[in-house]
Amino acid sequence: MIDPETRARIRRLFYAEHWTVGTIAQELRVHHDAVHNALETRRFDSRSECRPSMLDPYKALITETLEQHPRLRATRLYEMVRARGYAGGVVVVRRYVRTVRPAPQAEAYLRMNTLPGEQGQVDWASFGKIAIGATQRALSLFVMVLGWCRALWARFTLDQSMESLLRCHADAFESLGGAPRTILYDNMKSVVLERVGEHVRFHPRLLELAGHYHFAPRPCAPYRGNEKGKVERAIQYVRGSFFEARRFSSLDDLNRQLAGWLQDVAHARIVPGDPERRLVRDALCEERAVLLPLPAHRFESDLVQPIASGKRPYVRFDGNEYSIPHTLVRKTLTLVVSERELRVLDGADEVARHPRCYDRHRVVEDREHVQALGKHKRAARELRGRDRLRASCPNADALLGEIARRGQVVGHHTTILLGLLDRYGAGELDAAIAVAAERGAYSAQAVAHVCDQRRRARNAPVPVLFEHHDPRVRDLRVTPHRLEGYDALAKDNDQDDPKNDDDEGGAS
Repeated sequence: MIDPETRARIRRLFYAEHWTVGTIAQELRVHHDAVHNALETRRFDSRSECRPSMLDPYKALITETLEQHPRLRATRLYEMVRARGYAGGVVVVRRYVRTVRPAPQAEAYLRMNTLPGEQGQVDWASFGKIAIGATQRALSLFVMVLGWCRALWARFTLDQSMESLLRCHADAFESLGGAPRTILYDNMKSVVLERVGEHVRFHPRLLELAGHYHFAPRPCAPYRGNEKGKVERAIQYVRGSFFEARRFSSLDDLNRQLAGWLQDVAHARIVPGDPERRLVRDALCEERAVLLPLPAHRFESDLVQPIASGKRPYVRFDGNEYSIPHTLVRKTLTLVVSERELRVLDGADEVARHPRCYDRHRVVEDREHVQALGKHKRAARELRGRDRLRASCPNADALLGEIARRGQVVGHHTTILLGLLDRYGAGELDAAIAVAAERGAYSAQAVAHVCDQRRRARNAPVPVLFEHHDPRVRDLRVTPHRLEGYDALAKDNDQDDPKNDDDEGGAS
């Protein structure tokens, strides 16, 4: 596109000075086509129109295709004709497409005026990322605008899920003082599941919300964002007037700043197009009188879903693990998740409640769950220790039974006896238990005293117990087996060995 001054200069050099097209293009540093357009030579030169071209057999195809697809690129048309035998270049195709492409018709729009309380508009917008702990999560903005007074309600969220959509609706209705009779949406998946022409299948949860607050959901036509231009402009208003260059420390801090900005700035502006120049906050007070009244109970927007626990006492949600009682492992439970907390139900009984974590790869635990699991594990270890004593020392069962009959703490004595077992061995400990029983001393301390007496009587060194720091080795317990069977096998082998027979025969 050349300016009028250059166009006039081209025409003067060509018609008055009789310069050639190539010289003019080189002097003025413009394209040859620009010179021809300025001279309008092709408009009056009938010879250029009659000159045959390799593209002539394909012009009808190009014209017909552009009538059906006016925005199709010239390069795509070039590929189509080349596949049909065209041997020319793409420049010829581009020049011809410029002459036959249907000009887009400018669309006229009507000004949409709504009655008070008649319509609201809702949409989501993306605002980049926000750091939550060590995780980057998507930052989204929910916006609802009342069509008449232009009052808006907005909140930043960490997702655009169905639960966030329902929760933001309920919060917006409570903040604005009621619900409009109709709400206009884009064709988002959380609103419209399927659409064929004018036939729309709404999401069941959205229909539940609409039935609870008595409004009618209405989607705008596909690719017709102008139908909800009020909420689109509101999003641009929030983005440019509030969010840009805004500093905040957390999502809650950002929403607190947004709430103050809505009250002090957004609702303090004049209603766009209002001849009476009312403020938005004043117009909102008028519109509240005709909004649909709120029901007695708030709509339940929590996420409810079944979840199966594994072999560990935790359930997993949104990349994090939440503790449950250890008695509920490998069981199907019910998960109830709100914006702030997560609950686990076993049937109708609540078995766990945690604050919701928006970070990733975190373990959220209840101290009572951990303590109960530790107590259960300690009891199990104590029972395993008694079984080990009984298997290693035949006299230990009678000793532990007498200790329990006298009302003493069996676990304490079991711990001492297990230490003696590791230090002196099964045979020595069993003999010491028998000696202590003969003396009528039924306690682990008495058994330890007997073990020490027997060691000193043999002038044996003090046994040293090796402590390993690795719990996999430290907690490893091996039950010793009696070796009499191996002795019997060795004796049988000696009797059956033919070498012994030869030796005996030679000696005789």
